[in-house]
Amino acid sequence: MATPRFEAIADDFAFLDDWEDRYRYVIELGRAMAPLDEALRGPATKVEGCASQVWLAPTTTGEGAAARFDFVGDSDALIVRGLIAVLHALYAGLDPKGVLAVDAPMELGRLGLDQHLSSQRSNGLRAMVNRIRALAAAMHPA
Repeated sequence: MATPRFEAIADDFAFLDDWEDRYRYVIELGRAMAPLDEALRGPATKVEGCASQVWLAPTTTGEGAAARFDFVGDSDALIVRGLIAVLHALYAGLDPKGVLAVDAPMELGRLGLDQHLSSQRSNGLRAMVNRIRALAAAMHPA
């Protein structure tokens, strides 16, 4: 279950043959994101387990059954900022239950990221996914 924005990224990845081009594309996705408000760069939004500095802050629209999950984020590393943009495409706009239903390893595996990121970046990506899932779970208690 992927969002149309994530499907567009997957289509673009399929079109790009070379991994250097794919890395550049991910970096461009990150550059296109709005900068994170300095007030949101703190211990409460910092993602532990990343080699780079990473901050993710939840935002929501609607209430109850109409609630939609979203987040803003940033990193001091360009490639990680791009990975945040990819995760935003994967999750933003889903309801909290939908966020929890996303099989992130499978969806991200479609991009081949699992095979082309360093182990530190892969661990950081997992930490970001875990943080997003925890934020959504807090919105949708079981």
